[in-house]
Amino acid sequence: MPQEPTVTRRDFLKLTGAAAVGSIISSIGPAAIAAEPTPVPTRPFGNTGIEVPILSFGGSLHLPQLMLRQAVLWGVTYWDTASSYMGGNSETRIGKYFSAFPRDRPKIFLVTKSHSLTIAGMSADLDESLHRMNTEYVDLFFVHSVGRMDEMDDAKRRWGEKKKSEGKIRLFGFSTHSNMEQCLLDASGLGWIDAIMMSYNYRLMHTDAMRRAVDVCAEAGIGLTAMKTQGGGSFPSAGEAEREMAERFLARGFTVGQAKLKAVWENRRIASICSEMPNMKLLMENVSAALNRTRLSDNDRQHLQRYAQLTRSSYCTGCARICESALDAPVPIGDAMRFLMYGRSYGDRRLAVHQFKRIPEKTRRIMAELDYTRAEQACPQQMTIGRLIREGLIEFT
Repeated sequence: MPQEPTVTRRDFLKLTGAAAVGSIISSIGPAAIAAEPTPVPTRPFGNTGIEVPILSFGGSLHLPQLMLRQAVLWGVTYWDTASSYMGGNSETRIGKYFSAFPRDRPKIFLVTKSHSLTIAGMSADLDESLHRMNTEYVDLFFVHSVGRMDEMDDAKRRWGEKKKSEGKIRLFGFSTHSNMEQCLLDASGLGWIDAIMMSYNYRLMHTDAMRRAVDVCAEAGIGLTAMKTQGGGSFPSAGEAEREMAERFLARGFTVGQAKLKAVWENRRIASICSEMPNMKLLMENVSAALNRTRLSDNDRQHLQRYAQLTRSSYCTGCARICESALDAPVPIGDAMRFLMYGRSYGDRRLAVHQFKRIPEKTRRIMAELDYTRAEQACPQQMTIGRLIREGLIEFT
């Protein structure tokens, strides 16, 4: 097991202070930074034989070339994108980077995804992704946003094996935002899933179902990447409780956001955290958290759990099978809650609008008029589902 370096936040900022940041702003060439700090730690990616950094660069928001360069220099060499991110521009910008820095391609654990559930669509998306990113292969290919394991059928298994034999992909798996626990449990017994990326955070990680799901996947040798690790971000309605938590963590030497990352990293069965880092400040903050070995105390964890309980009605935990099955009309409640999070918690209005508008217009009309009483009664989080869906439809369509 690689030794994780002991580097304090203060030490890290000394290594990557104003002079270093200034140099990368003035140039993105190979000599942009004279001295490289200790790279972020790595962990085994399941039983694949591959080591990945514990921090992954999420590519759905903003990818300036200088940030990609800095990510490499700081050891954030797991890059996550998808054919749909930024309308394809995410992959195009990665391709531009590899054109400028071709020697960096072997350093990058490159991941992309396809929303298509058909073999022809997946093949078309993969070929387009390879072209956009100026690469002959991806290290991991995900079927994106799987909600039930019957979506990962035997035809997809054969497709994955074929693309591996062609040298176009090294590993094959899926991402999941809804019904994660059941998807992980089912995948653990298939024997051909290399990797899974799932929603996993301080809100979700303590349930018996999620603990068991992670354990059985780890025992099956599946590489696990956590996403949505901020648990919906900040909730102003929490008021004094949020301010108290922020003050507590700052006194301990890290931000609330860093504390939430640490909570996930403490489970060593999670190989990496995928984080959207659209600016240098957030990249520095997350790298600093990855290098800092200060562990959360029991009181720290209790503060996070109390906050999770206080704000539970504002955060969808992805158990869409419960609320959606309570209604007569087949409406995508889980998807709508996730799209609302993109717009409100992530501040990405463009993505929220794009995703809401992908819902067929007829379905959106039904969603706007539906009575959600039974779904709300079934919701373990006691969310006001009807109000939130109608707000999302008004705000983002």
